[in-house]
Amino acid sequence: MTGTTLDDYTDRYARRVRGMTASEIRALFAVASRPEVVSLAGGAPYIAALPLDAVGEMLGRLGSEHGVTTLQYGIGQGTLELRERICEVMSLSGIDAACGASPEDVVVTVGGQQALDLVARLFLDPGDVVLAEGPTYVGALGVFQAAQAQVVHVPMDADGLIPEALETAIADLARAGQRVKFLYTIPTYQNPTGVTLSEERRERVLDICERAGLLVVEDDPYGQLGFEGEAPAPLRARRRDGVFYLSTFSKTFAPGLRVGWILAPHAVRDKLVIASEAQILCPSGYAQAAVATYLSTMPWRQQLKVYREVYRERRDALLDAMADLMPEGTSWTTPAGGLFVWASLPDGLDSKAMMPRAVAARVAYVPGTGFYADGTGTDAMRLNFSFPPPERIREGVRRLAGVMEQEIAMRRVFGAVGGAAGRRGRAGSDVPGPDLA
Repeated sequence: MTGTTLDDYTDRYARRVRGMTASEIRALFAVASRPEVVSLAGGAPYIAALPLDAVGEMLGRLGSEHGVTTLQYGIGQGTLELRERICEVMSLSGIDAACGASPEDVVVTVGGQQALDLVARLFLDPGDVVLAEGPTYVGALGVFQAAQAQVVHVPMDADGLIPEALETAIADLARAGQRVKFLYTIPTYQNPTGVTLSEERRERVLDICERAGLLVVEDDPYGQLGFEGEAPAPLRARRRDGVFYLSTFSKTFAPGLRVGWILAPHAVRDKLVIASEAQILCPSGYAQAAVATYLSTMPWRQQLKVYREVYRERRDALLDAMADLMPEGTSWTTPAGGLFVWASLPDGLDSKAMMPRAVAARVAYVPGTGFYADGTGTDAMRLNFSFPPPERIREGVRRLAGVMEQEIAMRRVFGAVGGAAGRRGRAGSDVPGPDLA
């Protein structure tokens, strides 16, 4: 022991460990799971909306009748049956055989998170740059930071990623001699903002990346959870070359099964499989069989409609409560799908500093700082509406609004309660308020 750390192994860790930081969302789980706390924090789907009796019977049969295969090792790419079902799912969004989608180019992963990690392992060297929306998914930031890559954020507005800002970022980095490997984007019902990249901008973003020689990593966990008509076609439905399409069954079926996938350019498929085998040997045969059987034998398209109706009702409950209860100066996005609303706070409030007082008031959210690589975004927060029922959502907003009012009152008396540094959740990222979204 040196007397300066509680960790005896500090000087033995690999250099890449220095970039690893705890997820602000995961750190909230212990608090947010308490029954007295209204959690507007995590992104948990409403699993109770599933036909759980039928799902339970299906899972039991997979063990009792097919255990010899479902409980055995499998192949690293994933079962052909599931990859075929995945192609059927993607075809609903326009990613079909006509644009080169094939079971041969699908790699099954342990959720969307492993898919991100595999892409990072294949393409990122220490010091490489990843372009990503600002703000972006906290889990992706963890993967890129663990790969010792630098994340440079590209601003958004009500129509999603701003193409001109993307061009500027690419040019600035080129002048600085920095190596940009790919654009990471969640173009549809984005996490954390709920914003969707417009139809016109999708083509422009693809053109910019193609001219710059950048790969595009499209993360699409929420694309089938739209409330207001059809979402724009995914980027992968428009271009097959240079676009990696990542998705998961965590939001549309069951996150506990941990099943996701990558649709990759054909030349990369084998390397993804090799990298996955080095990590996990093979994805769970039981989990794959569960998803494949669900998609083959149960009315999963109807279940998507159930989820959409449940989430639309809860989104409306959150937006109505915010309109009624939030203090003046608060603004927020109006998502057309997905699970999240992004709220910008009145001037002077700091979402991270305010968090302990919110927890004391028995309400949880995720501070905006978790969604920026540099820890900015203190003037914003992500609110989830998928899990609590509408009446609990309204109660959570009431408690949160009360905390914010107290913070505003304290600021009037004592001055700013948070520093000016780190404020980019609204002005810097240009994520819209209710009059824009």
